[in-house]
Order: sequence, then structure tokens, then C-alpha cells
Amino acid sequence: MNIIFKITKNELRNLFYSPVAWFLMIVFLVQCAIVYSSLLYPIAHAQDIFRESDPNFRNWGGQNSFTRILFTDPGALFSHILRNLYLFVPLLTMGIVSREINNGTIKLLYSSPVTIRQIVLGKYLAVIMYNLLLLCIVGIFMVTAAFITNNIEYGVLLSATLGFFLLICAYSAIGLFMSSLTTYQIVSAISTFSIILVLTYISGLWQKYDFIRDLTWFLSLMGRTDKMLLGLITTKDIIYFLVVIGMFVSFTLIKLRSGRESKRWYVRASQYLTVLAIALAIGYVSSRPRYTLYWDATSNDANTIHPRIQAVIKELGRDEPLEVVLCANLLETAATNALPEQRNVYLNYLWEKYVRFKPDIKFSYKYYYDYDEKLMGPSLHQRFPNKTTKEIAERIADLYGVDIADFMSPEEMRKVIDLKPENLKTIMLLKYKGRMEFLRTFPDTEFWPNETNVSASFKRLLQADLPKAVYVTGNLERSAYKSGEREYEFMTSDKTNRHSLINSGFNIDTVSLDDHDIPADVSILVLADPKRELSPVALDKIRKYIDKGGNMFIMGEPQKQAVLNPVLKPLGVRLLPGNIVQVSENEMPHMVSPIVTETGINLSDDNMLLAIRNLRKEKEADPTLNFFGRDTLAMLMPGVTGIAYTTDSGFAVQQLAHTLEQRTWLKMGALVVDSTAPVFSPQEGDIKASFPTAIQLTRKIAGKEQRIVVCSDADFASNLRRYNSYFTTSIYSWLDENRFPIYTPRAPAKDNLLLIGGKFAAVLKIIYVWVLPGIILLLGTILLIRRKRK
Repeated sequence: MNIIFKITKNELRNLFYSPVAWFLMIVFLVQCAIVYSSLLYPIAHAQDIFRESDPNFRNWGGQNSFTRILFTDPGALFSHILRNLYLFVPLLTMGIVSREINNGTIKLLYSSPVTIRQIVLGKYLAVIMYNLLLLCIVGIFMVTAAFITNNIEYGVLLSATLGFFLLICAYSAIGLFMSSLTTYQIVSAISTFSIILVLTYISGLWQKYDFIRDLTWFLSLMGRTDKMLLGLITTKDIIYFLVVIGMFVSFTLIKLRSGRESKRWYVRASQYLTVLAIALAIGYVSSRPRYTLYWDATSNDANTIHPRIQAVIKELGRDEPLEVVLCANLLETAATNALPEQRNVYLNYLWEKYVRFKPDIKFSYKYYYDYDEKLMGPSLHQRFPNKTTKEIAERIADLYGVDIADFMSPEEMRKVIDLKPENLKTIMLLKYKGRMEFLRTFPDTEFWPNETNVSASFKRLLQADLPKAVYVTGNLERSAYKSGEREYEFMTSDKTNRHSLINSGFNIDTVSLDDHDIPADVSILVLADPKRELSPVALDKIRKYIDKGGNMFIMGEPQKQAVLNPVLKPLGVRLLPGNIVQVSENEMPHMVSPIVTETGINLSDDNMLLAIRNLRKEKEADPTLNFFGRDTLAMLMPGVTGIAYTTDSGFAVQQLAHTLEQRTWLKMGALVVDSTAPVFSPQEGDIKASFPTAIQLTRKIAGKEQRIVVCSDADFASNLRRYNSYFTTSIYSWLDENRFPIYTPRAPAKDNLLLIGGKFAAVLKIIYVWVLPGIILLLGTILLIRRKRK
């Protein structure tokens, strides 16, 4: 070891006695300083402005993490330097061995009592020491951030630092090998750059072929540090870098030994291939899910699926594997997301976080082509007139560069499964213990299902009593299957909306009470704005359903109070006559914005409701805080009346939303919305007060809690009012006893406040960009001048 350290010391001396090492250090520091300062100063300056306008300014909110913004986001410090790191390493390593070969000193080393292993390890250790120096430069900015940011994420910084260090060491090992191949330093630098470039982008090559796809994906350097930047450290990524380092260091040993030993070319080739085979074997075994370990270094486990989903996966157990079949249609609009060449992206970025907790998930693939103009629109027939489905598929396959023979015909696919009910979209079929569930993709920027969608499908595989929302029909009620602006398809049965009930775990059905009984397996009975009076038969069935403790969601509209009040009377509830009016500068007077109450805020763990709860907790801890309305949630109800209720009906009643007395009144006469603004008139019976517009009723019956929600507006849940979806879905969740959807709330970020102002940030910028590089330049100049004199 002493010899290795002596070689390391000598190599470091050579590095710092040349201007290249000093030049790289200064450029690296300036690059880091510019990126860091350009992010820090605007935030600090804006924070000063906010504090001047709001003395109670506390932080930037739970969605803003300054650890992420300054260091790991795209364009942040680590992301920037990792993207440009390949430009530094070739210049650093280009002469580490080639200089010895070019000067002839390599022969002296061969003849000295030093082994090749000691030479290679000593030189590589010197490069690692220089890499640590670059790491210390990055450490300056991390230490500064720890002092100027509240609650810095030390785990994320540690993870990102590890990723940076492993990547630069891997690049250095490549540079070391390239330097041993030539006597020309510039050739060594270009070769290093080329190899890094190839290993970075090799994951995009030959992804259409199964064996080559997995091989090139494993060899690729691209994305290997992405998880570490997010704060997730995995053994397979660490082992990958160690394997790459070991492989290229071993290649260097083989190359230098060939200068001492006279062996045939195929012997040396077999040595290289043996090292490569061992590296691939280690990499393959270490990347298997069963042998992969994870450490989520974030404070809120942001890279780990929510404990609620972990509990669902735990219920799946390991007695029988879960099978996931991806069915991808070549003729779908978003087909490129699911083609064979995207398979590794699909596995790593969608499923790896679930495989972490259930390694025995089996994946299979069904690629097909099919087209139905009624389901998918006429675009393909317009683009390819007079062509059959097969002819269209052949042209699309040629466009995407795939082999049409790899895709099943419509007839072949229908023998496996008929996907017309799913509109021939790309979909995943989950199979577990003889049960099957669909997991859909969506036509939005995310495309793949999120945690809520996946967990709902998992839960449905396990649960026999699936939640069912049944919509009453027969009296012109709102429809759960129609797409008109007054209907409810978007939030209930729309398969293309990832937030709809059907994609959140619910079953949707309808019932005409005049002809059928209420299904025994109903979870929520929905009566949405009937336009005609319910028959005595229908009223009797609803009353019996309520008397047995059934959960119900009832929505009405102004001018139709008489239709619903007979249903509501046994509950001690009635819809008031008239319309609530809210006069404003921009909206018509019937567009009312009730405030969601504390009870409404606590309906579910929806992200919006959770954010309001967190703000209110802060205000409880410090009543002097002023959030300027951010801790208040309003919703839009176009056309609404008030709700009156008694407290002696056997139900506990809580308001979910109410109007503000100073803004609204209940108008008893006819309301004209497209003329001059209405005027409050007590003579006409107008009432100025705060009116509840949504209430919840609960009582204990038959050993369970019965839950009912009554709303005096039905438009707020319609297809046109999609921005109210958080409240609508939360009501359904509460009525289902919060079983579905499976919300996955995350603790808000705590590193969301800078402890400095804009002036201090400007001073830091001067120090980092000018003073520190100047000091290093001065030290390097003095050392090089003194060396030259000697």
C-alpha cells in the first residue's frame, strides 16, 4: 500500500505542477458559482419584496423545497454539473498514462520493483483524490445552503453527492483506460469523450430487440444518477458504477501487462471478454428486484410509495404472483409510449416502485393493431383513405420503425381479450388468483396511471365488496354516462379521466326505482336533480333504503325544491324556496361561491383540502398569521338555494359549505340573470343570511355509521364544473368511508424559507464567482512560478 500511496502522491504532484488541473478547478468552481447564484439571488430578492408587503410571511409553501430548487431540479447545481461533467474528465485523465508512454518513463516503471497493479491503482487513486477536491468545491455550496436555508434536506444532498462522486469516478476509470491506449494525449481525450458519449446514449440503440434492449439498457450511463438526485439510493445503481469502474481499471491492467508480456492476441482478447462477462454477470444479478436494496433519503419518503399502498401490496402477499399484461394498440394516438422500444422506461419509471415491495410481479406483453372509427375517431381513415385496417397498420408500423409481424391482428387479439369496451386504448390487465382488473392509461401529459389509479386496481383485486355508486334514473335525473354539460360522466364513468370514480376504485351503475329494487350491494345511492316528481313507489324504496342505514348523495336545484323535499322530509331537511344571489362585478348573480367549512375540509385527504388544513394548523399555532385568503376554500355553485334542517331527526348535521351573509341573500321572486343586477328587497321576502348549501348527516344504525350528503345545487358536480372535482370526489370518498380513492398525501417540504435577503445573496455571488476563483488562480500561479524557477 505504501508504494501505491507514493505513486498517488507523485501523480498528484504532476497534476498540480501543470496548469490543466488548476484551470479545470477554476472553471468548475465558476460554473457551480454561476448556476448556484443565479438560482439563489432571485429567490432571496423576491422574499425581501414579499416580506415588505406581508410582515407575516413565513415560507414559500410546502410545495417548494429549496434543496431541490438549488441542487437537484433540472437546471439546478447537481443537474447542471452532471450534464457537463464529461467535458472535464477527458482533460484531466488524458495524460495520466499516455504521458508515461510518450516520455518513455513507462519502461522505467516496468523495470522497477513495482507491479502493474500498483501503478494502475496509484494513478487511479490520484484521480480520485482530485475528484474529492471537486467534491469539496460542491461542498462549499452545500454548507452555505445548510446555513441559509431552514431545515435543509441533508439526506438528499448526501444522495446527490454520492451520485456525483460515483459518476465522475466512472468517467475517470474510462479516461484511465483510454490514456493507456495511445501516446497522444489529445487522442486519449477524444477517445474518452467518445466512450462516455456511447455509454450515455447506448440505451436508445436497438431497443426493439429483446436481448439487446436489456443489455444496452444495463450498459447505459444515462439516468444512473437520476434516482440519487431525487434522494433514492439503490444497491443496483451503486454496484453498476463499481462494476464500470472495476471493468475499465481491469482493462487498463490488461493493456499495461501486455506491454510486459508477449501473448497472442486471442489470449488478450479472452482476458478482456472474461472481465466483460464477469461485469455483466454481476450487474445482471445485482439488478434483479429480489436482490435490490433501497434507501429513501428524503425526509418525507418522497421516492417511496405511500404506506397505504404498501399495506395493499402487503395484502397481496407472496403466495401467488401478480401478473401484469400490457396490451398496446399500434393504431392508438399515444402508441409510441408503449412500443417495445419503450419497455424499459415502462418497467423502470412506472413499476419499479411497486416491484420494490413485491418482487414477484410478472410482466408480459400483447402488441396488436385494431381500429374502430366510432371509438377512436375518423382521423386514420381521413389520413389513409380507402385503406383496410391492416394496410393502415403496416404504414404506421413503417412510420414507427417496428415489424408489423410482432403485432396481433384484431381477430387474434379478440381471441385473447376484447378491448372494444376499453375503446381499444393501451391498457394493462392485472391478474391475481383468478381475478382480473383493468389499469388504464390516460390521454394527458402523464399518460401512465398514478399511485391512486394503481392502488385502486390492486385493492379491487383483493376486495370482494367493491364500492358501487348507483344513480337513480327515470325522472330526468343527471346521467352518469352522458357527456353533456349538465351531466356527470367526467367525474363518474369517464375512462379517459384518471380522477373519475371508475378509475379510483368505484363501480358505476343505474337503477330505475319504478321498475327495479335498489341493488343489495349498493354503497352509495345518488339522486341527482330529478325534474319530475318521484312516484310513491320510488319514494317508498328510497325511504326504506334510508331506514336500513344506506348511504346517499342527494342533489337538487332551485325551482325544483318541491320534487326533492318529500325525499328530504324524513331527514329533517328541506330546500328553501327562491335562489341565492351573489352580485359581483364579473359574474352573473346566480353564480354563487360558498365557502367550504372545516367539516368540508376534513372530508378526505385530497391534496387541495390537505393544503388548506396545513395552513389552518399553522394559523392555530400562531394566530397573528395572515394568509390573505389562502387558508379559505371557495367553490362555484351556479344556481343554488339554501338548506334548512332540524336537529331532532335522529341525525347529526354538519355544514359542508355555506354562503357569506355580507355577500349573498336569498331572493324569493323571479331571478333574471342576464339583465341589471338584482336588488335586495325585504318587501318581496328576500332574506339576508348565511345559508348552508351542502350538509352531511350521520347516525349510528345497525352497527354502522350511516352517511348522507345533501346539496342544494347539482351543477357543481357536472361535466362543466370540473374544477370542483376535489370537492365532488371527496364527498364520494367520505360516503364510502374513505376506502376509495386511496389518497396518497405527502408531508409538505420543510426547507421552504431562506434565512438571508437579496443583499447577502448578492455578496455571496461576488465571493463565489470572483473572490474564490481569484484566490485559487493566485495560489496556482504562485505554485507554477515557483516550480518553474526550481
